[in-house]
Amino acid sequence: MKFSIDDPQDGLTIQSYSNSTIVINGRAFNKSLALVPDKLLEHDFPAEIAALEEQHFSRLAELQPQVVLLGTGEKQHFPPAALYALLINQGVGVEVMSTPSACRTYNILKAEGRRVCALLLLDAAD
Repeated sequence: MKFSIDDPQDGLTIQSYSNSTIVINGRAFNKSLALVPDKLLEHDFPAEIAALEEQHFSRLAELQPQVVLLGTGEKQHFPPAALYALLINQGVGVEVMSTPSACRTYNILKAEGRRVCALLLLDAAD
């Protein structure tokens, strides 16, 4: 699914998504990743929601987002709230949705100038 063509000078934009690939500013990724408009974290995020740990959300907190979008694969799966309690306690919103929905929502919030962070899981168990 192709989303948009955007000016790379505007920050990191998700251009397309498939079950196995996310294209960001013309570069294809085949593993789970996290991004904010000005930074990409492409290492150490699991493919499956069951493998998420508090440390993953601590890394996201360091990015100082207003909201975190957790894309959990083709279907929405909720992790235990204790995993992302640090974010909630810091006043960061956390929204859990499918990865395609998280990709679309990230682009919308980024375009609005929000400090949005997306953690996008690929190959998550359905």
